[in-house]
Amino acid sequence: MQHSFSEEDHSRIIEMAWEDRTPFEAIERLYGIGEPQVIKLMRSSLAPKTFKNWRQRVSSRKTKHQKLRPESIERGFCPTQYKYRSK
Repeated sequence: MQHSFSEEDHSRIIEMAWEDRTPFEAIERLYGIGEPQVIKLMRSSLAPKTFKNWRQRVSSRKTKHQKLRPESIERGFCPTQYKYRSK
């Protein structure tokens, strides 16, 4: 299945994939692509070394998979993540 995303959506998917507390299921709910498709998107969007580092990091994170997350984690982002920042 081929998805075409706007540049903004593409950027947001990458951002969500980088976030440790955002599970792959949240990306699937919002954008309709599962973990395998996110991995393909990341592979095609990142430099090879960066992609390898990302895969190693998310492979060891329980927070990236909803079923593996501790029940105490109720949100998908850090409390300070979306605070307004002046430019």
